[in-house]
Amino acid sequence: FLDREFYDSKCLTLLQAHNHAYVMPIVRWGQTIKQELSEGWSRVIQHDMTAKLDGHSWTVEFPVYIDCTYQNGRYDEHGVARHGYAADAPFIDSPRDARYHYAKRFGIEASYRLSEQSIATTSTQNPVVRLLYVVVSLLLQNVWRYLHWEYVATPRRGGRRLWKWSFKEFINMIQRAAWTALATRRAVPANRPPDDRFTR
Repeated sequence: FLDREFYDSKCLTLLQAHNHAYVMPIVRWGQTIKQELSEGWSRVIQHDMTAKLDGHSWTVEFPVYIDCTYQNGRYDEHGVARHGYAADAPFIDSPRDARYHYAKRFGIEASYRLSEQSIATTSTQNPVVRLLYVVVSLLLQNVWRYLHWEYVATPRRGGRRLWKWSFKEFINMIQRAAWTALATRRAVPANRPPDDRFTR
């Protein structure tokens, strides 16, 4: 899964030459692709780009999967949104497949952004310790998502309604609970054997 920065003829040529599977969003370069993304419904088209290097030029041809979705008021927008993806992978058979699989990339990036809010900072170079902190951070994200879906979201017809409950707020709750527990432990002394000075 590549971002739109890799959408150029040189990169596409290398991917095809090495027989690598890829999915990337296209950039609205040229009148042809702009026209394709402004009309019609979900479909697959063939597109080509020409590049020049050291006085030589070549043309690379690749399939473009155009997926159309209704905005339905999301981000205060309406109408049809058309998403184009340059894709060549065995697991992609339709425009919807291209959009579905590429959406996983945003999920991975979102997880990394959230982990920055919950991962413990350390100066150790021990990879086991650093991996442990990453695992704990990912577990906290999964707990937050589960609680958000099961207890914060409201069941309704057509799917649950997710009320606002940020991950940062969840982390702050965990921190307050931890500090409360630690303060309680400091206030209540542990059971210790009696001091010999007071038993004589």
